[in-house]
Amino acid sequence: MQDYLEEFEQDREFVKLLGRRDDEVDLTLAALELARDAQPDLDFEPVLRWCDARAAELAGPIARAVGDQKILKALTDCLAGQHGLTGDAEAYETPDGSYLPRVIETRRGIPISLSVLYLAVADRAGIGLKGVCAPGHFLTRFDTLHKPYFIDAYHQGAVHSMAATLERIMEEQEMTRSEARKALEPASPRAIIVRMLNNLKAITARKEDWKLCYKVQNRLLALHPAQYNERRDWGLIALKAGRPGPALTMIEQCLRNCPADEAEVLRDHAKLARGAVAQFN
Repeated sequence: MQDYLEEFEQDREFVKLLGRRDDEVDLTLAALELARDAQPDLDFEPVLRWCDARAAELAGPIARAVGDQKILKALTDCLAGQHGLTGDAEAYETPDGSYLPRVIETRRGIPISLSVLYLAVADRAGIGLKGVCAPGHFLTRFDTLHKPYFIDAYHQGAVHSMAATLERIMEEQEMTRSEARKALEPASPRAIIVRMLNNLKAITARKEDWKLCYKVQNRLLALHPAQYNERRDWGLIALKAGRPGPALTMIEQCLRNCPADEAEVLRDHAKLARGAVAQFN
């Protein structure tokens, strides 16, 4: 069942994630590799040039900025103000809301895709921004000498204090203060890409775009090959994507150690897979 790895031969950054070489990963390129699943001939250069151009625009404002908050204001004025990057509820309903080229083109996205663009531009401009896999809503974090600030790229680059962000998460997610504080720690490139993939998995499944969902699930399984949930989902999605043989093999493996309340569903899908395999023979 390792043949799915062949699909990642040209995805150099994703392969680094598989080897847990997070410190070597270019997050922007890794996110573009995900977009290539939907557009195999995707040219990365326009996105990279766009990020370079925004960083060049920021050089003057950053040089003139007095204090950390002015630096953040320069960043958000550029991306949300001048270039109109903002959130859109409709972006949650299409894979395009997660793909950087389309986010730049439409100026609309979901929190994590918008934040990845903020991270890309900030990095080029010398601003030490970090991604944060906050529950419910991805953010970016800027640590100053005295305290951190958080940027909400979805809401036009709104900047919030640690205190305000903690209170919101504690209320919305019913977390303790210590749990919320831990959730606001910087995330690794691997964690960010996994979150992007889980978003794409949910969107493509809702749209019943099983061929694209299969590509997404391939990546999740490659990142978590021993996780039962990812193996189960791979089998079910592979069946819907028209790959009954490999699906049957995986589903039968999952049946050996699945929770009791999932056995009937898996047996039903195994039966469907056998029927589909028989039609091909």
